[in-house]
Amino acid sequence: MLFSFFDAAQFRGFPDCMTPWRPLETLRRALGALALGACCWGPAQLAAARDASLPVPVAEAVARARLGATDASFFVQEIGIDKPVLAVQADLAQNPASTIKLITTYAALELLGPAYTWKTQFVSEAPIVGDVLMGDLRVRASGDPQFLWEHLWQVLTDLRNRGVREIRGDLVIDRSVFEPIVHDDAAFDGDRLRAYNVGPDALMFNYKATALHFAPVDSGLSVWMEPRVPGMAPRVDVRLVDGPCLDWRSRLQGDFSDPAHPAITGEYPRDCASRTWYLNLWSHDEYMRQAFTQLWTELGGVLRPDFAVRSGPIPAGVRLLAERTSAPLAEQIREVNKFSNNVMARQIFLALSTEPKSAAAARQNVSAWLTAKGIDISPLVLENGSGLSRIERTSARMMGAVLQSAYRSVVMPEFVASMPILGLDGTMRKRLTTEAVVGSSHIKTGSLADTRAIAGYVQAASGRRYVVVSIISGPRAIAAQAVHDALLRWVYTEH
Repeated sequence: MLFSFFDAAQFRGFPDCMTPWRPLETLRRALGALALGACCWGPAQLAAARDASLPVPVAEAVARARLGATDASFFVQEIGIDKPVLAVQADLAQNPASTIKLITTYAALELLGPAYTWKTQFVSEAPIVGDVLMGDLRVRASGDPQFLWEHLWQVLTDLRNRGVREIRGDLVIDRSVFEPIVHDDAAFDGDRLRAYNVGPDALMFNYKATALHFAPVDSGLSVWMEPRVPGMAPRVDVRLVDGPCLDWRSRLQGDFSDPAHPAITGEYPRDCASRTWYLNLWSHDEYMRQAFTQLWTELGGVLRPDFAVRSGPIPAGVRLLAERTSAPLAEQIREVNKFSNNVMARQIFLALSTEPKSAAAARQNVSAWLTAKGIDISPLVLENGSGLSRIERTSARMMGAVLQSAYRSVVMPEFVASMPILGLDGTMRKRLTTEAVVGSSHIKTGSLADTRAIAGYVQAASGRRYVVVSIISGPRAIAAQAVHDALLRWVYTEH
């Protein structure tokens, strides 16, 4: 079987609102440097924090991190108990970064159901004469968050097994499940090439990320692109160097003004072995054209020289030729929460409305759903439900209320299972790995240039379970990890 260059083991999306990944690691790196300096926790602020019931180990970690005195919020509450154990600046509305995905995925589990699936159908009104489809192949797109390389391969294999060898028309995509989407790939951070900046699409294929692969070989350095289309190839002037594989991406420069022939220069350490650089280079239609052309050709199929991918409605009288039913929602949200996949989160958020689906309608539905649960949504600002936003807001207390509600819900097992396990997997796999707290907690992380957040559940050494939320903002947020680790350690050991 042909496997995707973005299979589940390689590509989990874009963690913490900003990080595309290499296979296993590269696409998980954080963006940019953070500015230093702020009004920091001195003796007076530390004393005030202690007076406000901030635990000493946490207060000391805050002081060491030199956080601004008003930048950190904390909320800890035992499951099923009304009074919080800890509430410091818990009503402060802050950007929660990727922890907002917990609201999106909890809402999806309840409003759509854990078994909810997306169906992508390939149809045509054109006759099949011999082994030739005499017109367009059409796609009834559903907004599937995870329609991957291997899924398209299976669909096209099914089509070949029906006896179709040649397609005389185009690939025409019916995107009417979504309202028309206008998305500026550079709007978030000015870098349209970043794979995490891919906007939603009714036919979201393989996260629309082009893979630029690097592998040292006996003759030098092999570099190739996927999708692989005849005539497309990178221009490479990269020197292999000795030394450890540290921050390999910073040693490469790319000119992508001609995306079919990007120019790659710099150095590549031999110790890196194989690495992948993921890029957002093409429109959705062009990306699908390239992938479809590659797979159909590899399967022995034939396309006309001017084969194109375009949008259009499904006419009457079509017949079903092949289809793909997605993995159920409960499985997909594990990718979203454990690995902070922004692209999938945005697709799921759009699903939270009636057709034609829109972000505005999803925001209204999620707000109404939370309100019906008795949750105060006054701090809440939703944009796209992924955390890849400058305007999304919530408070630690509100997030705590959401987590309490989720724990009482019938979808609790699926929801909790979707979250990273402390010290073991997802975005928490490298945290506190040698301490007793490892494995005790399901914690979603969130990271932006000026935000670090955690939200989730801790089962303390006592056996009691707690909701834990902390959001740290400001120019020193980059130093927040030690604070969050101190908080998790304190909840586990002291309760």
